[in-house]
Amino acid sequence: MDGRINPEGIPRDQLVWALGQARIVKEAVRTDMCLLCRDPKVNEAGLCSVCWTYLTAAETELALNWTSGVMPE
Repeated sequence: MDGRINPEGIPRDQLVWALGQARIVKEAVRTDMCLLCRDPKVNEAGLCSVCWTYLTAAETELALNWTSGVMPE
């Protein structure tokens, strides 16, 4: 087991890295598939509401940057 919620999603220990990659987050938003669990209805950070509730402090900080429009293009 590599820490994935869904075998097609990003491993949990790589989420901080993924949230720093504009290409990855934008693709999750474009396809409307959560970075972690691949469920639909994601926010600007590419995360569904369920996965959002389980974020660590570091993950939340990066995700909030996306939802507030601070992250780079």
